[in-house]
Amino acid sequence: MAGLATEGTLIQDTSHVEEFARQCFSGPAGDQVGIELEFLVYDRTTAARHVPIARVADALPPLPGGSRVTFEPGGQFELSGPAAPLPAAVAAIAADVETVQAALREAGLVLAGLGLDPVRPAVRQLRQPRYDAMAAFLGVPYGPLMMCSTASIQVNLDLGAQPEVRWERAHLLGPVLTAVFANSPLSEGAAWGWMSGRQAVWEHLDPSRTAPVPASGDPATAWANYLLDARVMLLGEDEEGRRRAGDGSTFRELLAAPGPRPTTTDLAYHATTLFPPVRPRGWLEIRYLDAQRAANWPVCVAVTHALVTDDRAADTATAAAEPYRELWSRAARCGLADPLLRRAADTCLGAALDALPRLGADPALIGEVAAFADRHVTPGRSPAMDVLDLARRDPSGWLTKEGRL
Repeated sequence: MAGLATEGTLIQDTSHVEEFARQCFSGPAGDQVGIELEFLVYDRTTAARHVPIARVADALPPLPGGSRVTFEPGGQFELSGPAAPLPAAVAAIAADVETVQAALREAGLVLAGLGLDPVRPAVRQLRQPRYDAMAAFLGVPYGPLMMCSTASIQVNLDLGAQPEVRWERAHLLGPVLTAVFANSPLSEGAAWGWMSGRQAVWEHLDPSRTAPVPASGDPATAWANYLLDARVMLLGEDEEGRRRAGDGSTFRELLAAPGPRPTTTDLAYHATTLFPPVRPRGWLEIRYLDAQRAANWPVCVAVTHALVTDDRAADTATAAAEPYRELWSRAARCGLADPLLRRAADTCLGAALDALPRLGADPALIGEVAAFADRHVTPGRSPAMDVLDLARRDPSGWLTKEGRL
């Protein structure tokens, strides 16, 4: 997370928060993309069994594409690829996904690209102080679900020459892209009325840290106010190296309270505990996309990148998406079954297809985007509909057969 030049100094007033927020919008002006893919991991013999993180980690070979491997609290597996132009970024992490799939196959495991675990209850495997504090702060049932049962695609984009423009585009497109890539209709074995159940989980958490950053003419000022008005979960370390838990006050209230002043280190850490749909970190983190099956995640990345970074495509797509910019819940619940969102999505996918040759995408990736549009957007079927169909046709085996998800 971007930070102030001098870490650990006392924050005297809100101007220091504003300075930090502006640094979050200071970064590369290029067009690189960083890709973070999360997957659920299943035992091939029984989907109901939780897979220990150590079993997955022990099965992994060196990765040819240079992705970093991490695990989320419930054991979700994450690959973070190196930032690069679109074709190279996709190729690098695709090689790593293929390598991981082969290694896990030999270990009796399978990766599933789904936004929410459809069968297993939330069980936390990681016990770091950060996750202990998060679990206590967020509460049940949605805190454990978010931490242990959700998976996403995060698309990280350079800020460009005009960061405020890409920031606005990423927000405008949010509901439409949420509907296009909604892929989490099941929880604990049953449909629960949302095409993106993952997004539903996020909507039930502390809104001071998960709601979109309010629209503003100056995104840095909007981000500063968001930082100030979010409730404090954790602060920097005390003298004994322990994280200090917040008391539920906002950062603004903490600044105004008597007693020890928060530091720039506290502020930087506070920012890492906030999860709006779009977050600035010296680049843009687009965080509202459900995890996708192996055939679809390159489409998700390519479309998002094209519609935010290509000016011609962005003009077309944002004009189509703007009337629906507030419809986050409707997009998550209905997906592309909503005719207005489907119509906007059709325009957006057309604009992305037009832009991808300009962005250097190869014919294979362009073909994958076109096939996705034909399969999902034109008929108004978010990927979640395929998940529901699979679960109905093969209730006992749909999660454990490689290639389906």
